Amino acid sequence: MCGRFLLIDVEKVAERFKVEVLISNPQKRYNISPGQPVQIIFQESPNKMENAKWGLIPHWARDSSIGNRMINARAETLLEKPAFRESLIKRRCLVPANGFYEWKKIGVQKIPYLIHLKDFSLFAFAGLYDIWQDDNGNIIKSFTIITTSANDFMRNIHDRMPVILNKEDEDIWVNKDEKNIKILISLLKPYPSEFMSAYTVSKKVNNPLYDSEDLIKPFQY
Repeated sequence: MCGRFLLIDVEKVAERFKVEVLISNPQKRYNISPGQPVQIIFQESPNKMENAKWGLIPHWARDSSIGNRMINARAETLLEKPAFRESLIKRRCLVPANGFYEWKKIGVQKIPYLIHLKDFSLFAFAGLYDIWQDDNGNIIKSFTIITTSANDFMRNIHDRMPVILNKEDEDIWVNKDEKNIKILISLLKPYPSEFMSAYTVSKKVNNPLYDSEDLIKPFQY
């Protein structure tokens, strides 16, 4: 699964993803948590980046609380879930990040790890989004991060991992004209192990309200 991640190279996002940033003064984030506003990228010719709430609220939902249970979507069952099936065809997004956190169970403890690309560079999770409107006309754009089975590297920590798209596949994923299900599903695979690295970090990351640079410092247990 994916329950926390970070985005610290905010000043590089526009160039890396060739996007128009619709967010004024975006901030570095070291502990992005479900329910919070997050920067996502969607196809709008040119691509644009704006905030959306983490936890997908389907447009047909009666209330927004369903989003609390929709922070992740399993790649293997996207077509079986009404909350995700339509978005897979019409509303796909990129979620830029520098890394994500996962917890490994060791004895009675759950030890947090920071997982990242070896060069700590920006990458994109594969996401789906939707737009929901309440009875008063208030609009919420929200999203979910797609997960898949763990690669050999991640399996030592957890049996699932978020889908990190290969760079050459990012444009395909947010191309509105691409509706071939087989092609889209084929992109949702484990990222190659040889490009990934990880280390243990402080349990301060357990607190979703704590967002500070010291979270990414190695911590020995």
